[in-house]
Amino acid sequence: MAQLDTRQKLEILADAAKYDASCASSGSVKRDSRGGKGIGSTDQGMGICHAYAPDGRCISLLKILLTNSCVFDCHYCINRKSSNVRRARFTTDEVVQLTLAFYRRNYIEGLFLSSGIIRSSDYTMEQIVEVARSLREDHDFRGYIHLKTIPDADPELVHRAGLHADRVSINVELPTRAGLERLAPEKDATRIEGAMAGMKRDIVDADDATRRYKSAPRFAPAGQSTQMIVGADAATDRDIVTRAAGLYGKFGLRRVYYSAFSPIPDASAVLPLKRPPLMREHRLYQSDWLMRFYDYKPDEVAAAADDSTGMMPLDIDPKLAWALKFRDRFPVDVNRAPREALLRVPGLGTRAVDRILAARQWRRLALADIGRLTVSVAKVRPFLIASDWKPVALADKADLRALVAPKPKQMELFG
Repeated sequence: MAQLDTRQKLEILADAAKYDASCASSGSVKRDSRGGKGIGSTDQGMGICHAYAPDGRCISLLKILLTNSCVFDCHYCINRKSSNVRRARFTTDEVVQLTLAFYRRNYIEGLFLSSGIIRSSDYTMEQIVEVARSLREDHDFRGYIHLKTIPDADPELVHRAGLHADRVSINVELPTRAGLERLAPEKDATRIEGAMAGMKRDIVDADDATRRYKSAPRFAPAGQSTQMIVGADAATDRDIVTRAAGLYGKFGLRRVYYSAFSPIPDASAVLPLKRPPLMREHRLYQSDWLMRFYDYKPDEVAAAADDSTGMMPLDIDPKLAWALKFRDRFPVDVNRAPREALLRVPGLGTRAVDRILAARQWRRLALADIGRLTVSVAKVRPFLIASDWKPVALADKADLRALVAPKPKQMELFG
C-alpha cells in the first residue's frame, strides 16, 4: 500500500465506497465562509453529484473509505478479510487535503467518510474522528461532513464524531438478527442498537442544550441514519418494512437506506448467486416514503405485500397495491374527504393533496382540475369522486389492476 500514490488510492477507495448508499445530506445546518472566515459551505451548488436531497437538490460529496482493509469477515462484504481485492489506505492528512483540494476546485460540497476496521474498532474510529476534527478545527471547514461510525468503538469516540459531523450513521447491516448472525457473525445486533440508542440520546441532549444556551455546541444537526442490505438473506419486504418502522420509532432516525445485495467475487456459498431486482429496492424506498410522508402506519404498508410471499409487487407501487387490496376505502370525494384519506389515493402526492385542500375552499373541483395536479388522471379516476365524476363502472371492476397498472414498455436494444 505504501507504493500507491494518492490518485491510485483514490481510485480504489472511492470505488470501494460505492456500496454505501447512506450519503444524502439533507437536514444540515446552514454554514458558509462569507466574510473571509473559514472555508467551505453547506449550501448546495454545482459539482459532481453523488446524492440527492429529498427536495431534489443535487448534492456533491467526496465519498471514500479511509481504508478497504478489514479485520472482519462478513460474507456479503467485498472488503471482508478473506476477499481477494486490492487494498489501500489513506492517512488522515491525505483525506483532509483531498477534501480541501476538491472543494477549492468546486467538485464537492462535503465529505462522506467510512472505513473498514483496521487494528481495532477504537483505532479506526480515532482515525475517522481525526479527519473531521482537523477539517473543522485546523482548517475551519464549514462544508458538510457525514461520518460512518463503528458501533463496537468506545462511546466517547462515537460522541466526538457527532461533535464534528453534520450527520452520523451506524449500519444495522441486515434486516433480521438471524441474517446478521448467519452472514456477519462477528457483529452483534445488541451492540449496534446500543450505539444507535446512545447517539439518539446525545442528539436529544444537544438539541435541548441548544434551545437553552446559544453557545451550546451543535451535535450531529442532520441526525443519524442507517442502511440495511436487501436480498442477501431470506428477509421479506414485510420484514424489512417492519424493521425500518421499528428503527424510526426507537432511534429517531432521519433515514433508513436500502441497498440491493450485489454479488461479489469469490463469494461465500451462503450468499445468493444473483442480485435481487433493483425494482425491489425502489419499492422499499416507496414503502418507506409512505410511512414518513403519507401518514401510513407500518402495518398498513406491510399489508400491501403479497399475503403468501411477504414481498411487494414489482409491477405496481406499494400505494397502488394497498388501494387495490382495500378497495372498500374508495372512492374518496376530493371535495369533502380529509387530508389523510386523500393521501391514500394512488397518483396523488403530498403537494397535489395540499393544493386540493387549498382550492376546494373556493370552489368545487372537477376531474379536469385533479388531472392538472397529477401525471396520470387514468390512475386516480377509479379511486375518487369529483363534482362531475363518479367511478360507477370502475368501482367494482374485477380487473381494475390491469386498467391502472403501468403499461409495459418495449426497451430499445441500442438505446
